[in-house]
Amino acid sequence: MRDDYFGLSYDSLRNPFLQLDYLITAGPRLVGLYLAGRRENLLAELPGVVAKTPLGDFRFLGGHRLWHAPEAHPRTYEPDDSGLTIEEIGSGVLLNGRQELSTGIQKSMHIALKPDAPVLTIRHTLTNHSAWPVELAAWAITQFPLGGVAILPQPTGSSDAAGLLPNRRLILWPYTRWSDERLSLDEEYILIQGLSQLPPIKIGYANSRGWIGYYRDGVFFCKRIQEYRQVTYPDYGASSECFCNNQFLELESLGPLTRLEPGEAVQHIETWELYPIEDRPPTWDSLIQAVERLNLG
Repeated sequence: MRDDYFGLSYDSLRNPFLQLDYLITAGPRLVGLYLAGRRENLLAELPGVVAKTPLGDFRFLGGHRLWHAPEAHPRTYEPDDSGLTIEEIGSGVLLNGRQELSTGIQKSMHIALKPDAPVLTIRHTLTNHSAWPVELAAWAITQFPLGGVAILPQPTGSSDAAGLLPNRRLILWPYTRWSDERLSLDEEYILIQGLSQLPPIKIGYANSRGWIGYYRDGVFFCKRIQEYRQVTYPDYGASSECFCNNQFLELESLGPLTRLEPGEAVQHIETWELYPIEDRPPTWDSLIQAVERLNLG
């Protein structure tokens, strides 16, 4: 633990099972996640990773952030280094970012910890304060240190009674290679190892299972997301995505594309669950078996 997060002030929410750190002047950003009794931050720490844009330098920082899709340069990367306001709501906090100068969009996160389990809920909100309609999707991104493995559950079973129609599709980015050694394809799960390599790898898909996860050093992080049916998602229909490069791995969830009129807002909810798996599974098959015993759905 530290007094500041690489020069940025932060505060914390706690229950008997975990601690969550959030910045109090920038963001909204979550920068620390600790299981009780452990000193290691489960989230990536990336103070030196910067994207330079005409709007200024965007600092990735690590941790968890809220963007709006589809991605575009420089719009996506508008800096969020100042202007945050905070409201205490019950046992949680509401982090309100400043209105973006280039889009008129305001980002907010409401965070609440479950009192009796290592579980927290994040309600992400995008509000359109501009004078014109905007089409966008909420895009929640969590960055992790390398050294673990992402687990992406795939749709199973038939999508129609006769079993004649396809039941899944994968979305690939132009730098993604099928031969990438980090990638493992299986009928029920896609695994992406958090290895330091370039070019990056990124895969998205329509996630009907309702969760994605990351295992590292005896802890399984599960990100649960709401499935919206009969809607259009960005990125060729992706509701879950995973990105890995030579510095970090990201688990990403997206809400549906939404036309926001001036003054309107859209919300996207994630629930985070932490599960200790103390004995490192010796193979990926045994890791999958350990995760399946959690009955995540």
